[in-house]
Amino acid sequence: MSGRALSVFGNAVVFAVLAFGAWLWWRNVTSTADPPPAAVAMLSETAGRAGIDPAAGAPRVASRLPPGSLTFAASGLVVPVAGIEAPDLVDTYTQSRGGGSRIHNAIDIMASRGTPVVSASDGLVEKLYFSRGGGGITAYVRSLDGLWLHYYAHLDSYAPGLREGQRIRRGDQIGTVGISGNASPSGPHLHYAIYRMRPGERWWQGAPINPYPLLAGKTASR
Repeated sequence: MSGRALSVFGNAVVFAVLAFGAWLWWRNVTSTADPPPAAVAMLSETAGRAGIDPAAGAPRVASRLPPGSLTFAASGLVVPVAGIEAPDLVDTYTQSRGGGSRIHNAIDIMASRGTPVVSASDGLVEKLYFSRGGGGITAYVRSLDGLWLHYYAHLDSYAPGLREGQRIRRGDQIGTVGISGNASPSGPHLHYAIYRMRPGERWWQGAPINPYPLLAGKTASR
């Protein structure tokens, strides 16, 4: 190949490399556009009510399970344990705990250890907390309007990448069923509770309501 031909070939290669680089730059810019201001304002307001710093960065999208493995209740909630249907649920809300010293204020959803636990609603992960003598590995998820708090306890583990401040959708995996805390090793289950939140209340506060009618579509037991 002559010197002139080599020069032309070299220029063509340089041009191709520069063009490819410019295309990559344009692709990255156009695929990372900022979300609409209205959406940012809504999330910031909700995060502020939940005591979450909205400047903490964009959350990782949580893992999702196939729709067929989830049960959608008429209330709009998802039964928070994969593979569990409404007839499988038992109303344990008013049962006594601690030797009769307190009311359960939650329902226990029995399932094999390691069964996926999912978020019953859209929300923000407000607190990931380990309670050695109580709920063990727990997660608190507040609804986007700030009015409701969903509590998941006795987990075996968290879903990979789950963190405080993360926005999750209904059906996103939170963790797995376990026996952490004061759960019996012979009966792995999810302790699931819902709390009605007043303005300014934190994750350890709120007034409990019975999740059973919302998940099972039945009247609560007395």
